Amino acid sequence: MTYCLGMLFQDGLVLGSDSRTNAGVDQIATVRKLATFVEPGERMIAIQTAGNLATTQAVVTELRQAWGSGFAGLDMKLAPTLFEVARIVGDKLRAELAREESFVRPYGDPGATLLVSGQISGEAPRLFQIYTAGNFIEASPRTQFLQIGETKYGKPILDRALRYEMDLCSAATLALLSYDATIRSNLSVGPPIDLLIYEANSFSDVGKRKFTETDPFWINLRHAYASGLEQLVNGLPIPDRPGIPVGSDASSASVATI
Repeated sequence: MTYCLGMLFQDGLVLGSDSRTNAGVDQIATVRKLATFVEPGERMIAIQTAGNLATTQAVVTELRQAWGSGFAGLDMKLAPTLFEVARIVGDKLRAELAREESFVRPYGDPGATLLVSGQISGEAPRLFQIYTAGNFIEASPRTQFLQIGETKYGKPILDRALRYEMDLCSAATLALLSYDATIRSNLSVGPPIDLLIYEANSFSDVGKRKFTETDPFWINLRHAYASGLEQLVNGLPIPDRPGIPVGSDASSASVATI
């Protein structure tokens, strides 16, 4: 399984992808699921992938081979807008499935979903989710994050805390906490986590960082969040119980067992 996250802000983008892939309990590996395509000063395009690994690797490889080829409709370097980039990626996914689906289907699901994001000179940063069918939707200030893969565990904290005006570094911390929640609840998602903080108009992927399981920042963040959450819960009001007044020692002591 996979968890990929894309978040859109007024100052840029924050993207995260885990690295775990598996074909059974004893066939676990790590694979990069975040690919970037950069033309300095002119465009930065990021593609995050979930689903059938053979399908997604073929799509990304063919897009990379077409980069700079000069073929309209295939070369993302020629696309005038990120919308056109999303269309190119969707078409490539559709073509790959048309070629392979009948052969793969007897053995498993050949489908895939992708997040396509970035910025092309002349427009603001944009973020799209591409479905297996090749069609897509776009994020906006009202729907500012998109997820693919194992999405449910990491979504609640984003629903509560995410704001379009949030600074990118704070948003990156929130993204990592979304991964922490997912990893704690689902063994099919795991580090290393590839994180990209993209500042608007930088047209660069220098904001990439990999967080391994032993990364000091990742460890400290998880411990600080768990400790802070425990302290917060212990400080919250608790419901009354028959025969035990709220605020009594017995009532307060029960909090520690939650």
